[in-house]
Amino acid sequence: MSADTAVIDGYVAGTWTIDTVHSDVSFYVRHLGVSKVRGHFATFEGTIVTAEDPLQSSVNAVIKTSSVSTNNETRDAHVRGEDFLDVEKYPEMSFTSTAIRPQTSELFEVDGELTLHGVTKAVTLTLELNGFGKGFDGNPVAGFSAATEISRGDFGVTGGAAGAAVSDKIKIALEIEAGLAQS
Repeated sequence: MSADTAVIDGYVAGTWTIDTVHSDVSFYVRHLGVSKVRGHFATFEGTIVTAEDPLQSSVNAVIKTSSVSTNNETRDAHVRGEDFLDVEKYPEMSFTSTAIRPQTSELFEVDGELTLHGVTKAVTLTLELNGFGKGFDGNPVAGFSAATEISRGDFGVTGGAAGAAVSDKIKIALEIEAGLAQS
């Protein structure tokens, strides 16, 4: 299958800036094997380049680890600490894409490198292209949803003594709106 501008409605090539007001970087992890604890990161930034050939597009994003929130300040302090994210030593995590593969005209796999806790590993995001349109100001906007699952152990995030209560697998979900950079 080939993905080209003819099969992607409204496709616009260009450089896009992630709109952090209308985007969300969230995750969930199982706690004690019976419930899911959800959280998100409030501070992040990124650039998406949509190439003339959509399969040559790319994304780069940086997330401030200290911006993690699970709606419980005691838990958040622990997650920011040395047992988990160690935000003093590792203030950022980043993602840089390396390849894009089509699944359908709206679903893609985005391979990339995730750096977390000082460790870089290959990850694949399942990406849904939500569409291209016009914002309230008339400028082009684009929307994407993406998801992946990582092993925190692969990144050296042990959780210390509390690690046994939290699953190794972390599901990550991204809801991204981006605006076309004006030249």
